[in-house]
Order: sequence, then structure tokens, then C-alpha cells
Amino acid sequence: MTTDTATSKYGIGGLRAKFGERWAGLPKWQRSLAFIAFVIFLYYLPYLGIPGLTWLRTDYIANGNNWAGVLFTCAVYVLIAIGLNVVIGLAGLLDLGYVGFFAVGAYSVALFGSTQSPVVKSLQAQFGLSEEWAVAWAICIPIALCLAMISGVLLGGPTLRLRGDYLAIVTLGFGEIIRIVVRNVEWSGGPAGIAAIPGPQGKPSPDNNVFGLIDAKPWYWLALTTVLLIVWLVRRLENSRVGRAWLAVREDEDAAAVMGVYPFKFKLWAFAIGAALGALSGLLYASRNGFIEPNQFNAQLSILFVAMVVVGGSGNMAGVALGAVLLAYLPERFREFSEWRFLVFGLALVLVMLIRPQGLIPSRRRARELKDRQEEVAVGV
Repeated sequence: MTTDTATSKYGIGGLRAKFGERWAGLPKWQRSLAFIAFVIFLYYLPYLGIPGLTWLRTDYIANGNNWAGVLFTCAVYVLIAIGLNVVIGLAGLLDLGYVGFFAVGAYSVALFGSTQSPVVKSLQAQFGLSEEWAVAWAICIPIALCLAMISGVLLGGPTLRLRGDYLAIVTLGFGEIIRIVVRNVEWSGGPAGIAAIPGPQGKPSPDNNVFGLIDAKPWYWLALTTVLLIVWLVRRLENSRVGRAWLAVREDEDAAAVMGVYPFKFKLWAFAIGAALGALSGLLYASRNGFIEPNQFNAQLSILFVAMVVVGGSGNMAGVALGAVLLAYLPERFREFSEWRFLVFGLALVLVMLIRPQGLIPSRRRARELKDRQEEVAVGV
């Protein structure tokens, strides 16, 4: 038995393939029952007290840690990773400025929903509205999605004809432009930021008995429900004509054009849809925190978003979700090692990239492509 055969049979990839075969062989009702049980477990996580699993909680050692708040962050990061996976994993576009769309969503609910927003105050003065008037939180959602999609189209229109590193540099600049603009203009609140950002129950108040600032469990359940809905929608999109066109463009843009697929059109669609999902996650983030300021949306956060997709497995929603959870959860779980946790965390990421360059749970199609290319190189040598 060769080394490659042994690796494929007994390594991580072999175990995953064996599990996939067993899973596919189960009756449909058993798979549905297992999925329902998994979803129930996700909703139960804020109350996690199962013997043998309590050590997973971030407040297991640090009692002051908000376990439900960490779960909310994980859910928001999963939503971000799914949106960025549309751009990177499906369409093959390296976007290093995804934090810009995240900021567009956060500032949309802040500018139109907060009574302390300069935009809302201007509308109050212009139309003689009450000082307590602001746009309802539910209406801020379509506003954020529309603004993000428009931003994605405006960014993608002149830049998507670029490829590779050139596109990555331009998108990185977009993320920094958004941060610099909101920091230096008056209508965004400037460097002081915007407070009193509303949630589903309105602006932050002690009277908010569900979506308050202290108990994060309802926020986690809201974010988790949003993630499940988005997973269903993106999965259907991936298996549609649009999803197949994205895969064709990702593999060979010129060949896709010859076969009748218009690359620019579908790349623009990927940018717009990814931007909308990034804005939705930013809206949830801002609503939960109740306050945002420009420095929260820096380039380091954008690189972290890309790392989620790369570490988890580009092109696989389960993989990018796992990558997002790990990158959000591990720094909080090992907060007691505050002086060394980011160093250890960075070394762990390097090891993952050395051992599993295709990601923890890569797309099966991508894994086959990588194997074929390695075999072609070996034959060429």
C-alpha cells in the first residue's frame, strides 16, 4: 500500500469520505431526524450543562464570560463566512475588503434606526418629527440589504474585470475607504460613533425584556435562525443555474465564456449577494452591541473573515461554518491565557495551513481538483 493510499484511507480525508458514504446510505427519515436533533442541540447550547461537555463553555473557568454572547458572535461569524464563501468559494473571487459590506450593514441600522444618528436628527428637523422618531428596525433590514447590494455593484462594476492579486488589492482598498469615510464625515457620527442602535424591540432600554443588552440568549437564537434560513437559501442557489455558472467561472473564466456563460454578469451577482449577507451580519452585530464606531471595522477583521473561509474549506458551507466557529470561539475559550492566546492561536492557524492546505472540511469537488492537479504535476515531472 502506497503512502497516498494509506493517507486517503486512514487520514482525515479518508474518514470524511467514509462518514459521507455511511451518511448517504442512511434512509431519508433517519438523516432528517439527525438534522433536527442537531438543530435542537444548537438552540440548546446557551444552557449547555451536559456532563462531560461543560468544559466547552467559555465561562467554565472565567465566570464573568458571557457564554451566550460568545455563541452570538459565533453565529454572526458563520453568517459572514457563508456570505464570503459565495464570493471566494463559489465564484473564485478573492475579496479582502469584505469588512466594508459588514460596516455598511452596521451603519445602515445605526444611521436610520438610532435617535442619536445625525441622519435621523436631520429628518426630524426637516419634517417636524418627534425627537423619539426613527426608522423601525424591521425596515432597516431591507435598507441595509439594498445599500450593500448597491455598494457591491458599484465596487464590482469597474473592478471585476481584474483578476487575482489585483482584485484583492482593490477590494482591500474598498474596506479601508469605508472605514476612513465614516470616520471623517459628520453624518456618520465621525470617530465618536453612534449609540442607541435599536434592536427588534426598539432602542436599548431596561424595558426590553427579550432583546436586551444583558441577556444574549435571544440574540443568539435570532442569529441562529437567520443562519439556518440563509444556509437553506444559499444551498438552493448553489444547486441552481447561477451556482453552476459560478463554478464554471471559478474554474476557467475563458472556457466558461466560450460555453455561453457571461462571466462578468455572474461575478457581479456573486459580489452583490455576498455583500447583502455581509450587511445582514453587520446589522445583527450593531443591533446587539447598541453602539458602533469606525475602528471596529479595520483591515485585520477583514483578513480574519478570509481566514475563516480558508481554514474551514473554501467552497464548502459546512467547512466555512466550522472555520468561523473555531476562529470566534477559541480566543474566548482560552481567554485565561490572555498574554499568549493570540500567539498560540496564530501558530495553530499556521499548522492547519501546513497540514491541511485545502481546509478542515474542503469541498469534495475542490479536493478532487487539487488531487488531479497534483497528479498532473507528478506526471509532468
